[in-house]
Amino acid sequence: MRRLFGVLLAALAMVVVGPPLVAGAAGSHPVVFVHGYTGSASNWAFAEAQFRLNGYGSADLHPFEYDWSQSNETSAAELGAFIDQVRAETGADQVDIVNHSMGGLVTRWYMKELGGVENVAHWASLAGANQGTTFASACLQYASCREMMPNSPFEVRLNSGDQTPGDAAYATWYSPCDGIIVPYTNTRVEGADNNLVACETHIAFLTDATILGEVIDFFES
Repeated sequence: MRRLFGVLLAALAMVVVGPPLVAGAAGSHPVVFVHGYTGSASNWAFAEAQFRLNGYGSADLHPFEYDWSQSNETSAAELGAFIDQVRAETGADQVDIVNHSMGGLVTRWYMKELGGVENVAHWASLAGANQGTTFASACLQYASCREMMPNSPFEVRLNSGDQTPGDAAYATWYSPCDGIIVPYTNTRVEGADNNLVACETHIAFLTDATILGEVIDFFES
């Protein structure tokens, strides 16, 4: 009986003084996922599953959805409101961001032009259109595509000066087999950790467990 009482007291002490369960338990920050052109939050279903396998919980994972046809500046402002909401709900000072394709432009505009970099600890870009893509010439009826063209006023402003501002850690993953980011090297960001993938198609980045594992390791570094 005395032994059982001691065990119960120890358990009670853990409940009272033990650390609270908070978002970002696997890494140190909640994760915001940002899709690209014609995408949606559902694009991240496989990635979310991979993050859960690595210890992240539902409270850690936050896919952002936006109107991909509108200006990336508008989408970046909406992303800012979304991240503020995530930070308020989780109590986290910062988030980690993983983006795909045009999501690179949305997230970087938020961080660089809207001052959001202070709210971001890690930024990971999968096949991001960070320096633009000539493939966007096929959809110039949309503001987002006009901005995604190489050397557009949007791209010129975004890539002028420091491309990796603030204290956030930046990394990209890019491949010669991309087929959508043309030239494929336009995913790279000066000052980031730019990772060349031997052969990966544009959409396959979203379901590559190896690359997603590298992103998770990057977030936990």
